[in-house]
Amino acid sequence: MATIVVAEDDAHISRVVCMWLAQKGHRVLEAHNGARALEILRGQAIDILISDVNMPVMNGIDLVITACRERLVGTGVILLSSRADQAGIRQALAGQKVTLRPKPFSPSGLARDVERMLVEDSMAAG
Repeated sequence: MATIVVAEDDAHISRVVCMWLAQKGHRVLEAHNGARALEILRGQAIDILISDVNMPVMNGIDLVITACRERLVGTGVILLSSRADQAGIRQALAGQKVTLRPKPFSPSGLARDVERMLVEDSMAAG
């Protein structure tokens, strides 16, 4: 079981992702903007951050850069985006270990990304 922060301002997407991950046995914490997600990350140990790119208050790119710089995520980051400039997002996050998943996405595919990250992390630690 992992502790996962889902930072997504679209209530429907957030609800679906949180429900799907909780059904897989994960502890899921919800944030509706990047600033709230950063508060959560700074307040407790988090294994995985799943964030949308476009959010109010603090966008997902700034959130990921800050979280990585401060080493607030133990296992990995998944960034969700409906933006057409995927290459620009990759460039902004160069050097960060981030999985970029375009929207729309399947919850099962996202769950597979989470499981893959957890397996890779346990293999690296073991």
